[in-house]
Amino acid sequence: MPKGQIRKALSGFYYVMDEDGKRYTQCRGRGVFRNRQISPLVGDYVDYEADNELEGTITHVHERKNELVRPPIANVDQAILVFSAKQPDFHTMLLDRFLTAIESHDIQPVICITKMDLMNDSEKENLAHFIEDYEKIGYEVIPTFIGDPELQQRLMPVLEGKISVLAGQSGVGKSTMLNTILPALELKTDAISKALNRGKHTTRHVELIEVNNGLLADTPGFSSFDFDTVEKEELSEFFPEFAARSNGCKFRECLHLNEPKCAIKAAVENKEIPEYRYKHYLKFLDEIMTRKPRYSND
Repeated sequence: MPKGQIRKALSGFYYVMDEDGKRYTQCRGRGVFRNRQISPLVGDYVDYEADNELEGTITHVHERKNELVRPPIANVDQAILVFSAKQPDFHTMLLDRFLTAIESHDIQPVICITKMDLMNDSEKENLAHFIEDYEKIGYEVIPTFIGDPELQQRLMPVLEGKISVLAGQSGVGKSTMLNTILPALELKTDAISKALNRGKHTTRHVELIEVNNGLLADTPGFSSFDFDTVEKEELSEFFPEFAARSNGCKFRECLHLNEPKCAIKAAVENKEIPEYRYKHYLKFLDEIMTRKPRYSND
């Protein structure tokens, strides 16, 4: 039975690229998926039966390593988090919210800070301290500006061989960056439509486009996050500098609040962990601990 990956989903059809990366097949999902409440997603690896050279039926969706709601996509390797230096102003609280949520989905974040050209020298110096903090944690940070001629060249190695999405708050330049990475995006020939000899759809949809031996979602993603799926005991795992030190806490399930001999609080006091990161952790922890309980429909 042929295997492949869903590269595009639209109007109940799934466009599957075969294992060899040579041919698209337009597929429908079997009714059994609806009965089991399984909805195939772009990025899914699937088995399918080919009814003919162009059409088929998805018979099995392989286990996902993760999935996102906005955009609806599975098996993402990394998210390029796009934040602006100004207009809107750089905001560590919002960035930490994105980073934590992305980490909770087992997705590698890359931070890209746009509009650096709008800052004065004092503002640039202040931002440089934050960039240094995030780089010490282990995050890759890419500063850039409108019309940066080197941006595409710097992003290509980041995208190589990975399934990537863009994310960030509104107005930071996600669409501009997307068109920089894929300059022919708005003019591109729809490879799927061409392969299936069909006209282009005008409806917006999620599609994975091949870029530098990797795949990039052609739609900017989420602009906000909550922590509905994160438990209080898990939260510190998604702060890498906390996770690296948590074994030093006296209590195994230390929440780094008021517990004695907490390695995280000690690291904050010793300025090994930025105080603002710890304050953001406390805020997110409070959100999780005070959220309304979820009830199952089962």
